[in-house]
Amino acid sequence: MGINIGTDSLRFLNPVRSGSRVRGVGELVRAEEAKGGVQAVVRVTVEIEGQDKPACIVDTVSRFYPES
Repeated sequence: MGINIGTDSLRFLNPVRSGSRVRGVGELVRAEEAKGGVQAVVRVTVEIEGQDKPACIVDTVSRFYPES
């Protein structure tokens, strides 16, 4: 089971123009034990095709618990 805790950091860096192609890339930043499960921070970068700067970067915080 997974629970979304929220975000740690959110940065908007570049506007996305109508019709642009975008993609999201996830990277595990850290994972640590937390009260019966694991807390993970995943950095999601939204890239814009043909642009040097991404549209946004967000660090999401989630907790994962084993099935009982």
